[in-house]
Amino acid sequence: MPQMNKVGTALSGGPAGEPGSRSSLSRLRIALTVFFALDGFMFAGWVVRIPAIKEQTGASASALGLALLGVSAGAVVTMVFTGRLCRRFGSHPVTVVCTVLLSLSIVLPPQTHSALTLGLVLLVFGAAYGGLNVAMNSAAVDLVAALRRPVISSFHAAFSLGGMIGAGLGGLVAGGLSPAVHLSLLTGVGLLVTAVTGPALLRHPAPVPEGTEREAKGTTKGTAAVPRRLDGRTRRLVLLFGVIALCTAYGEGAMADWSALHLTQDLDATPGLAAAGYSLFALAMTAGRLSGTALLERLGQTRALVTGGVTAALGMLVGALAPTAWAALAGFAVAGLGLANIFPVAIGRAGALAGPGGVAAASTLGYGGMLLGPPAIGFLADWFTLPLALTTVALLAGAAALIGYSARNASADPAESARRAESARPTESARPTGSTHRPEWARPTDE
Repeated sequence: MPQMNKVGTALSGGPAGEPGSRSSLSRLRIALTVFFALDGFMFAGWVVRIPAIKEQTGASASALGLALLGVSAGAVVTMVFTGRLCRRFGSHPVTVVCTVLLSLSIVLPPQTHSALTLGLVLLVFGAAYGGLNVAMNSAAVDLVAALRRPVISSFHAAFSLGGMIGAGLGGLVAGGLSPAVHLSLLTGVGLLVTAVTGPALLRHPAPVPEGTEREAKGTTKGTAAVPRRLDGRTRRLVLLFGVIALCTAYGEGAMADWSALHLTQDLDATPGLAAAGYSLFALAMTAGRLSGTALLERLGQTRALVTGGVTAALGMLVGALAPTAWAALAGFAVAGLGLANIFPVAIGRAGALAGPGGVAAASTLGYGGMLLGPPAIGFLADWFTLPLALTTVALLAGAAALIGYSARNASADPAESARRAESARPTESARPTGSTHRPEWARPTDE
């Protein structure tokens, strides 16, 4: 690994405990990882209790579906302006505050007794969840820039692991604890973890990469970089990476809701084998994210994005069209590996271009893709067949790869884009082995 990739050369110097020191960044990385894992843990804990809360409220399937839109609506609305809050107050304080709100709001759904009141409290829960995801990812983008290592996938791996643990524990206690008791315990866990880990974020402003200067005015403690007025080109690039996030999140949402039905309905799988479909997909995605940093350092983010999109497309084609359940399971696993790092890369590049506002915009589009996937698959399955509908996941994964390749030399600065495109023309094979050229992931245009 070139010396420039190492933490010590990427940071503004400073004594231990100050932003920019090796020990400070290590503590920040651990704290952020904990918050990502806690987010996944708590959200999964809520999801596994939805059937019990449906029975408690007496809601029909359609009424419950409308109530659950409260989570989505609250998240999307909050994501729109959380970027501004991060620029004003800093992503670290906003992360802590949103975690507290999420911990307090998760206890509300079991107190409701109608679909209407459930939908209203889920607006609050969704608002906290959406705000936390934007704030955490903004903080992660700042830390990645300071470390100069593409570690953003490791944070999303923590979210996936937290979700798997939360779902597993939730399933174990579902038979013995009421939703009210279970989610109250989650509130306690969330507040306790925030109390222990939150000070590590609140004590330190977001790190500033070497060569980055703060603007004298309008910069609040905790803000890593001064927001500048975005031109139309930068907005279009952020939108581009948001579309990539949408394409991949579409697949995650579709797999969560339709993989088991496809296995049972179309391939005659047993209920147990069908349930393994999404679990295998999620496990493969977690494994892909755990190895994401090494993969991104080796391939560069653009190549990793394109390779991931192509891999996911091929895997989903097999999963959707395979004649046997076991072949479909193998396809789902390959698709999970392919999709694993595309969403983190897209969010990271949007944040590198436009700061918290870029993270907010790309996250909102990505979350919209997760919402769009399940109903779109349902409509297409009615019009055609479910296997054919699932091939749209492959089509969008391929589209993400194509968009990512087309944006390989994208930069917020047109002159910089032209210079990079020109410098990229010499063949890669002409570059001697062991060259200390700057790795692709570290280039601003390949963030």
